Amino acid sequence: MLQFRQRDGNSERIQGNLRTSGTEVAATLEGPLTSNTTFLASARRSYLQVLFKLIDLPIRPDFYDFQFKTTTKLSEKTTLTSLGLGAIDHFEIVPPKKSSPSKEYVLRSNPTIDQWNYTVGLNLRHLVDNGFVNVALSRTQQSSTADAFEYGYLGDESRRKLGARTHETENKLRADVNKRVGRWQYSYGVVGQLQHYDNNLINRIRSEVRDARGTLISPGVTVRFKTDLDFLRYGAFAQATRTYGADSRLTVSAGMRADGTTALREGYRLDRTLSPRASVSYALLPTLNLNASLGRYFKIPPSTILGYRDEAGIRVNSASRYIRSDHVVGGLEWLPGAATRFTLEGFYKKYAYYPVSVRDGISLANLGGDFNAIGNEAVTSTGRGRTYGVEAFFQQKLSGKLFAIVSLTGFRSEFNGQDGVYKPSAWDTRFLGSALLGYQAGRGWELGAKYRVGGGSPYTPYDEEASRASYQAVGTGILDYSQLNTRRLGGFQQARPAPR
Repeated sequence: MLQFRQRDGNSERIQGNLRTSGTEVAATLEGPLTSNTTFLASARRSYLQVLFKLIDLPIRPDFYDFQFKTTTKLSEKTTLTSLGLGAIDHFEIVPPKKSSPSKEYVLRSNPTIDQWNYTVGLNLRHLVDNGFVNVALSRTQQSSTADAFEYGYLGDESRRKLGARTHETENKLRADVNKRVGRWQYSYGVVGQLQHYDNNLINRIRSEVRDARGTLISPGVTVRFKTDLDFLRYGAFAQATRTYGADSRLTVSAGMRADGTTALREGYRLDRTLSPRASVSYALLPTLNLNASLGRYFKIPPSTILGYRDEAGIRVNSASRYIRSDHVVGGLEWLPGAATRFTLEGFYKKYAYYPVSVRDGISLANLGGDFNAIGNEAVTSTGRGRTYGVEAFFQQKLSGKLFAIVSLTGFRSEFNGQDGVYKPSAWDTRFLGSALLGYQAGRGWELGAKYRVGGGSPYTPYDEEASRASYQAVGTGILDYSQLNTRRLGGFQQARPAPR
């Protein structure tokens, strides 16, 4: 799970900045609202669509995003924080000035997409004896529309390939207690969510394709359904940590979590989602720690799976299960200075009950990492997966004029489908690396750069004969799933300026 914290706004004066890069412009404003309240707000606007027009690419991505935070000290012991995040995206395809086979394929196969989303929330934090209590209330809403027609028939409903109208809303309440007693630290809490999902979808995945003799090469597949689903999600958790030894060289932590939902037929069975976790840290030397952890985690299937209905209007995936993953992590942490940190870790993750497509017999983890809606189909919770590798990490916090964060990960990620054979997942790039470097030059000037490198993602080649016929009919290709993820793209490198 990724967690991050926004800093509070400046409590002394109003200030702001304006930033620009090769793809976007952004502005930030912060300062005091009252004697006990600060604010921090920012907005960002892309101009990728302008750049892509100049270089004659047929795609036109366009986005805005916004965020804000206010912090109010209600008393010496109580703080109220409000947060907000939002985004507006528009993606369309336009004919290029100079055509090429690759541009023509992009033009024929991609939809126009409009979407927006936001999250707003309140968090009340109250200090108590030896700890604090948190209560958080939040609301998330997102809406997406996508449209695609056969090439040259824009707006002709009889030639529609894709029409999607999707909305999702989540209202969430969480409460947790965190305390320290002697060498013990412990926390416990509950969470509840009221969730809504609706979707009106028609998706001609592929048209019927026949050869010159009329022989069927590939059957047509069209997904068409409406769904409207309201359901509850709930859970409880507890965690305890204790140090041992005169110098607290040994730290042991253990916890448990369970989750349930009304969206699954047996979602009430908390015994199916019991998630024990444990970790240990031992100081081999004052600056060298040995760390290890073992844990089980569960994730509810996405709403596209939960809400999918067949032609009779029945939710055929209600018998699905939470996706399970078991994690084992171990490694060394070296702290040569107060601002410097090195870690070297090995990890192994094992997955069970992963969704597998009934139609194609393929794990959804192997279907591709593009910006697609995956799961609008019947699935079985029979897939398995595994991910393992090694990660090296270095961090130099700002203590003088320099700061840096560098990481390098080598890994494998594989999942199986109906045939039980493990194959590379859509994210199996084999290695990833990143480096963020910065230098404070004085007088308010700061220089920064970010570098990323990665291996090639796997992909499935097209069935050439079926794709040629399909391209003439609807402008899309047909993948050859007998060669699932047997090919790889080239690796990538990226370097750009990066503000700290």
